[in-house]
Amino acid sequence: MIQDGTELSSLSGERACTLTARAIAGIVGGELRGSPATLVSGVGPLDTAGAEDVSFFSQSRYAPLFRDTHAGIVLVTTELADSPTSVPSRVVVPRPHDALLALLPRFYPEAERAPAIHPTARIGRGARLGNGVSLDEHAVIGAGAVIGNGAWIGANAVIGDGVRIGEDTRVFPNATVYSGSVLGARVRIHAGAVIGSDGFGYVFRDGEHVKIPHVGRCIIGDDVEIGANTTVDRGSIGDTVVGAGTKIDNLVQIGHNVRVGRLCLIISQVGISGSAHIEDGCVLGGQAGIGGHLTIGAGARIGAQAGVFGDVPAGESWSGYPARPHRESLRATGALLKLPSLLKRIEQLLDEKIPR
Repeated sequence: MIQDGTELSSLSGERACTLTARAIAGIVGGELRGSPATLVSGVGPLDTAGAEDVSFFSQSRYAPLFRDTHAGIVLVTTELADSPTSVPSRVVVPRPHDALLALLPRFYPEAERAPAIHPTARIGRGARLGNGVSLDEHAVIGAGAVIGNGAWIGANAVIGDGVRIGEDTRVFPNATVYSGSVLGARVRIHAGAVIGSDGFGYVFRDGEHVKIPHVGRCIIGDDVEIGANTTVDRGSIGDTVVGAGTKIDNLVQIGHNVRVGRLCLIISQVGISGSAHIEDGCVLGGQAGIGGHLTIGAGARIGAQAGVFGDVPAGESWSGYPARPHRESLRATGALLKLPSLLKRIEQLLDEKIPR
């Protein structure tokens, strides 16, 4: 039965409901163009979406895909809404990606779970568990740890002695949170991540590298997400801090005493050396390397594979190796690409002046 354009589905797969084009336009606050009765039950990209999928179109370079797509409904910007296509229903919105966020939980809701502590979970002496905590198979909770209400610790995850974890935080399977770490509320630590391990610090003495003890903490703010196999080291004496709302991709390395501000984005394979300061709202592109004891100013953007050896002013975009302001980096790269032809021309001129 359909009510207000929504039909619950009996499918046993991940898709949970069917929506009409009219219902989708109402949910996202968009302008419907085309048939209001088109039915969809999932989401897909333009090139692979079928008649029962909703897709999105927000950049002109994808016009050929929009023209040929088989999607039933497409979320599209006002500027691109009149592009040629055979899609039966278009929903015009200012920001298709944002509109999609309202639809995804309806088609693919998170599975409901009943909080439970598996018999194989190990809970250390003096540990405190809040209401509605879940501990999956072989999870380890260290002595004196505090786990907030609604937290979920995955299978084989290890929470060290004295660790504090905020409410509704999820630690996925095989992640490790060392002693001396503090995780805020609604944090996500994905599989294989290591939080609060020792930093890389040694003193060369008497013919050997002597390890510097790391006694600082690792503090992760509220609403932070840390990707799979990422490592965040504890401080050597002070603390390593990741600010609230920051999102960190997979395979990132954050060294000891680093301070990352609020609402930053750090993309895969970034490396941040010890004691660097990443201020609020920065974006670090994939495989960028940040030298130690540097400051990346608030709102700065660092391009992919950049090598940063000096402080970056707030709000600027830097790229290249060594990193410099983005336009300057583009000019330098352009000049370098011209070098072979310039050298060839010089050789020709020399041959003309000095016959061999």
